[in-house]
Amino acid sequence: MELNIEILAHYLAQEKAHILFPDLKLNSKEILEMQCYQALCQIQQIVRDDTLEDPECFERIERIICVFEQMG
Repeated sequence: MELNIEILAHYLAQEKAHILFPDLKLNSKEILEMQCYQALCQIQQIVRDDTLEDPECFERIERIICVFEQMG
């Protein structure tokens, strides 16, 4: 990272921030619940997928991990 960006990032990390999203219709709880619900729906589809036949469920586990990775 360039020195000027590092200095600026370090300085700003110590400051208070106040961020507004004037057009945002959901609050943080609603956003989290929506994201969690979507992840659970995807996981449910993976668990119910009969085309994944490996006995150790490796493919299912791998796909579930991918769901979480996509969510960050």
